[in-house]
Amino acid sequence: MKRIYLIISSIIALTAYGSNGNKLSQGIKHVVVIGIDGMSSEGLRKAKTPTMDEMMANGAYNFAVRCVLPTVSKPNWNAMLCGAGPEITGCTGNAWSRNKYEIEPVAKTGNNSFPNIFYLFRKQRPKAELGSIYQWDDFGSMLDKDVLNMNETDSTALLTAQHSAQYIIDKKPDFLFIQLDDVDHAGHSAGHMTEEYLESIAEADTYVKMLLDAIDKAGIASSTLVMVVSDHGGINKGHGGNTLEELTTPIIYYGAGIKKGYEIKQQIYRYDVAADVAFALGLKAPQVWTGRPVKAAFKGFKEPENLWGK
Repeated sequence: MKRIYLIISSIIALTAYGSNGNKLSQGIKHVVVIGIDGMSSEGLRKAKTPTMDEMMANGAYNFAVRCVLPTVSKPNWNAMLCGAGPEITGCTGNAWSRNKYEIEPVAKTGNNSFPNIFYLFRKQRPKAELGSIYQWDDFGSMLDKDVLNMNETDSTALLTAQHSAQYIIDKKPDFLFIQLDDVDHAGHSAGHMTEEYLESIAEADTYVKMLLDAIDKAGIASSTLVMVVSDHGGINKGHGGNTLEELTTPIIYYGAGIKKGYEIKQQIYRYDVAADVAFALGLKAPQVWTGRPVKAAFKGFKEPENLWGK
């Protein structure tokens, strides 16, 4: 009888947990990541953002996500895609390309780049619908175009949001990564935390609503995890330094499987985003990744027991 109980318990455990020890998706079938370039934590706190405020009230969030260095766009977007920082991926600055780098990545795909979340997805789920739509055209240099069903760059944030919304409605992608660039432009032109900067965050909030409406219209809201992320903050009219204004950004988890109104206590790093996507959709992350899923954002999980100083 004891052996039968142990066998049944093992079957239950294997059903609830993937082969890498992660609990499966809790009904999550789709993940949409909305990246707002240059949105700082203080910017989100002070701007008028009714949609993102509602997402935090009904989701999980944190205002202390730490960037990788340097605090410029490409190393930080790449860390989100690759589950690892520049010292591992080789993406150390905005001049990086897969054929031009200072540091050799510790692992490579057939396309001469570090294995990112899209590559992982295509390898483990060959028939998945995968897309990325982005405003900053150089974002595309970090993507393996041959593994994407949708790979598009648009000239404005509005077009990026509109085309992303239509793609969601038409194709119901398993995974979509969106990048909006106007907040970063406002930080450089007018200055971070100026009225123009805060207005650009407010405008980005309307695009987030457009995307949530598209998810609802597509009929997949009950099975979709939406994440709002940023690559870096800024100070005065720039970024790239080591101030907390540049290093600290927010993150929001919203939708299927996510706690409601929960402020995450554990430390979150830029490269944890890829690990979150893999965890939510039951993919097995490669050993070369250093990112860890922020399990406390998900229903049924507690904060880590070894939180430092908590």
